Amino acid sequence: MKEISRQDIETLLRLQEAETRIVQLEDSLRKDEKREADFLARQEAFQKGIDEQKKSFAVCIASCEEVEQEIRLIDQRITKSNETLRMVRSNKEYQALLRELEENRRRKEGIETSLLELMEEKDQLSDAIKQAETEFVQLQSQGRAEQEEIHAQLDRSRGLLEDYKAEQKQIGEQLDPGLMSLFKRIAKMNKGLAVAKVQDSVCMGCFMNIPPQMYIEVQRGKDLISCPQCSRILYYDEINQEI
Repeated sequence: MKEISRQDIETLLRLQEAETRIVQLEDSLRKDEKREADFLARQEAFQKGIDEQKKSFAVCIASCEEVEQEIRLIDQRITKSNETLRMVRSNKEYQALLRELEENRRRKEGIETSLLELMEEKDQLSDAIKQAETEFVQLQSQGRAEQEEIHAQLDRSRGLLEDYKAEQKQIGEQLDPGLMSLFKRIAKMNKGLAVAKVQDSVCMGCFMNIPPQMYIEVQRGKDLISCPQCSRILYYDEINQEI
């Protein structure tokens, strides 16, 4: 069993404080970076929705123009048939032209109905695009404030993270390299918590009981002792046993 001094324990506790803050800051950074990514994704999705509506609007306009052109062609045929009707001499030709006129009129009525439906769809799309663009402007306006807040928080967290990493490095230089390596390995295993207090024979890192003899040895504070359950380095704080 490796011996450990009270000074080493105090250094480990300071190291643990820095490690805890580092883990918290890294978690905060991940959350803020996700918030920023989620916001940008919402903006992108909103803009994509508007672009799709604009494409549908353009298709609708083109369809309206095609139908209007077809109506003009039918009108030309009707006009031509009416002119020809006045010049025919046989009843057979007359009846054929009448049928052609009737067919063109029915076709025109059907196409005009389709045109009305297309125009109604075009108006609905136009209104939807205007509303979406208004909402998008509001989203961007609100988003600028949110993004500024996120960026400010990210800058603060990154600055603090660098400070704590520098502090951790400085503290770690005061420890035996082997002990420092052990601390890092245990911290990695336990989400940043490598040192745990023992209270009433319970490891406060994993909340499991340790053997009575081990508890006595931890109280003496002369040997490096790890929890048999979570492997955290154990220490005894006589003053704050009830905290």
